[in-house]
Amino acid sequence: MKYKLQQETKPKLSTFGKYKAVAVHQQTVGTKEIAEECVEEMIPIDEVVYKTALSQIAKVVKRHLRNGDKVCLDGIGLLKLEIESDKVDNPSDFNPKKHIRGARVHFIPESIDGVQDLYDGIEYEREKK
Repeated sequence: MKYKLQQETKPKLSTFGKYKAVAVHQQTVGTKEIAEECVEEMIPIDEVVYKTALSQIAKVVKRHLRNGDKVCLDGIGLLKLEIESDKVDNPSDFNPKKHIRGARVHFIPESIDGVQDLYDGIEYEREKK
């Protein structure tokens, strides 16, 4: 996965002016491309075709995320990995082995006309102890 160094530009933050690693996304892979790759790579097994297909989809999605691609799945949304890193004062001081702490999945639900179906109908209730 590729990254670039980006300087913090928000003056109110204590890390203003410091540099951090941010993910560079090479492309966005959609449902059509994921499905085509799954069909190309899938070896169906009689009664477990469904599980095999889901397993294959997961494998292909993970591979694209690890390669730095964004994955957009119809009816689901956009997935991408973001890098978590320490910030440094000078780009020449940045050491990926020392300053990159890891990656996290960033999920943006599908939105149609500004409405994200994922959040429809959520009811919030305080947990009783």
